[in-house]
Amino acid sequence: MPIQYYFEIIGTVVFAISGALAAGEKSGQDWFGVTFVGFITAIGGGSLRDMLLGSYPLVWINDVNFIYAIILGVVLMRLFYASLQRYRRTLSLFDTMGIALFTILGTEKALEFGVHPVVAAIMGMFSAVMGGVIRDTLTNSTPVIFRKEIYATACLAGAILFLILNYFDVHRTFNFLISGGLIITIRILAVYNRWSIPKFK
Repeated sequence: MPIQYYFEIIGTVVFAISGALAAGEKSGQDWFGVTFVGFITAIGGGSLRDMLLGSYPLVWINDVNFIYAIILGVVLMRLFYASLQRYRRTLSLFDTMGIALFTILGTEKALEFGVHPVVAAIMGMFSAVMGGVIRDTLTNSTPVIFRKEIYATACLAGAILFLILNYFDVHRTFNFLISGGLIITIRILAVYNRWSIPKFK
């Protein structure tokens, strides 16, 4: 199996932890509620992308390993809840790596369906951020794309770079590394330097 597959599995675990952790912070949540939010966070973006592209069966339906990855993420959240709370910045780094990978994989998959490059970039961004948007909505938090921090913009920048490098036939592996690296770099710099998008008004 290609290395990207294993990265996607790891990213699914991280997103499941992120969703379960957000749900676990809300008082009165039972195991089902926490697991459901973790599940939606992990597969929401990719499922939305595949439905819009008409790609069936959905990835997690076709490959049960993604279900196992989500269950693992929820269990790890419960076992190491205190440590994850203490080191949320570290988890945020893994989340950033996850959105970088999912953005590029989503963009590439969209291109395989023959859509316009602009649409492919949007599909890549959807793959990365929509699970988090659904998570925040379910936990009654401000969706991540509506916060001041740079998040979706970083994904869009990486998707555009991927498309440019792909147009010039840059080797796929190098393209993944360079484009994904741009997303990670922008996101980390934005967090540490508190960069934000200018307000609409």
